[in-house]
Amino acid sequence: MCGIVGAIASGNVTPILMDGLRRLEYRGYDSAGIAVLTEGGRLHRIRSVGKVAQLAERLAADPLAGPLGIAHTRWATHGMPAERNAHPHMSGERVAVVHNGIIENHAELRARLAAAGFRFTSETDTEVIAHLLAHLLDQEGDLLRAVQRAVGELVGAYALGVVCPDEPHRLVAARAGSPLVVGLGEGAAYIASDVFALLPVTRRFLFLEEGDVAELTRGGVRVFDATGAPVERPVRVTAVSAAAAEKGPYRHYMLKEIHEQPAVIAETLEGRVHRGRLLEEAFGHEARALLDRTRGVHIVACGTSYHAGLVARYWLEELGVPAQVEVASEYRYRAVVVPEGTLFVTISQSGETADTLAALRRARGLGYVGSLTVCNVPESSLVRESDVAVMTRAGPEIGVASTKAFTTQLVALRLLAIALGRRRGLDAARERALCDELEALPRQVEAALRLDEAIRGLAEAFADKSHALFLGRGVFYPVAMEGALKLKEISYIHAEAYPAGELKHGPLALVDAEMPVVCTLPRDPLLEKVLSNLQEVRARGGELFLFSDGEVEIPLDRYRSLPLTDTCPSTAPIVYTVPLQLLAYHAAVLKGTDVDQPRNLAKSVTVE
Repeated sequence: MCGIVGAIASGNVTPILMDGLRRLEYRGYDSAGIAVLTEGGRLHRIRSVGKVAQLAERLAADPLAGPLGIAHTRWATHGMPAERNAHPHMSGERVAVVHNGIIENHAELRARLAAAGFRFTSETDTEVIAHLLAHLLDQEGDLLRAVQRAVGELVGAYALGVVCPDEPHRLVAARAGSPLVVGLGEGAAYIASDVFALLPVTRRFLFLEEGDVAELTRGGVRVFDATGAPVERPVRVTAVSAAAAEKGPYRHYMLKEIHEQPAVIAETLEGRVHRGRLLEEAFGHEARALLDRTRGVHIVACGTSYHAGLVARYWLEELGVPAQVEVASEYRYRAVVVPEGTLFVTISQSGETADTLAALRRARGLGYVGSLTVCNVPESSLVRESDVAVMTRAGPEIGVASTKAFTTQLVALRLLAIALGRRRGLDAARERALCDELEALPRQVEAALRLDEAIRGLAEAFADKSHALFLGRGVFYPVAMEGALKLKEISYIHAEAYPAGELKHGPLALVDAEMPVVCTLPRDPLLEKVLSNLQEVRARGGELFLFSDGEVEIPLDRYRSLPLTDTCPSTAPIVYTVPLQLLAYHAAVLKGTDVDQPRNLAKSVTVE
């Protein structure tokens, strides 16, 4: 999703703004722009459709230099990707603004401002903010007070950076529902969508809270809360490395990426869930019309992404949305029947998976209402070729065995299920409950990560084993499949996953004292049935490793168990995934395999 950078300093801020935009490219965007207040006091703007590199080319031909500026990478929501819709947006020469988020009452504000004589040149909700600020500047004569009044009229989510030529010594920022950080320098101050954009110039940050408005000058920062009262926000020195693709203190990339999951899950939710509501416009400007036409979903993916799709099927069907899930390499070679109103959904970390891409291209002539991809790489082929893209915002994932990409895919798919559930009668109270559970998810994953040392102890039982069995019921069956895949990928232990109810239909023949059996035991309607299945395992001498709800009583004579005490029903599959990742990781370390680059595997499968 969109990225913001802003700076006020004693020297030229253009290089800082452009470097910040490059560091935000992972968020996904289709256009970019920059506005700088030049030494002559003129607010000069350059915008371009496409990548930051194309904006840089335009800057090379028409250089900008000045001590105050804002810049932006835009993911189209209101209005198609076009230069006229790119940020920054201006109201004449009075004010320039960059904006992340969705302004839900933009149509009402647009009509009011047009009646007041303001001329609109874009289809965006952001241009409404620019004209509103100009209108309020005429009344207030002060940029800070104009921004404070303006945000009081905005309904929705926003992060804002605002500059005004009449006030060349300050930059004003505000946030509600979309992320914005303030960086502190020597004789300089900065804003950005995340700290990574500003690491070359500062490691000192303060994080604006909901409803905050900030005034940045070369001498420092003042912050005001939603009531307009001055407040102090703590300054923090970030531990984030300027090189996100470095392992840092972790032994392996995979372990680093497992521990990044609370942060990237929160990032995937930012600007999409606000006050118990899904802001589905954040999916892109074409999403609403496509979802309105959707009566069912056909999900196609490979490997870990396929498992994410299987989890999503349970969520979608629970909300009344028919769903099918298929391995991309199989989809390509059969006669596909497409029910009327079916949306084609692909899932991929890289966006370059050959079979998934080929499936998307084949699907175009089969009568789907359109295509949507859940993806982590904004410039990828799947994103470019799909009608709508929901970015997972996991950041670079270096380890071949996917971890944070999988859990952020599940978050994105949960959001998609809520959006489609609305069209099947999902009421506001239920939507709020689901959104609240999603917002609690980063904290719950942090709690699961605190089991790391205990899981290392469990993993010792796997170091000399050649086989393992993973069991689950309902939505936890695909979680078991993902756990088995992780173990086999990096430890080379042959692992299989089965629905627990299928044990007596074959797999039980494999169970003996040398067969570790891993099972998730959430408190759900299938719990008693799973416990009965596990009794059968114990009767054959199988060694049980259980991850359970902390309140579950386990009537078994021998097992090893770790409780997950902080979960919610709708998001529990995501939380239970984390200990299975850690189990695979520690087993692989004990076996001495190449965790980050396991044999015979590549991060992205780009050939059939």
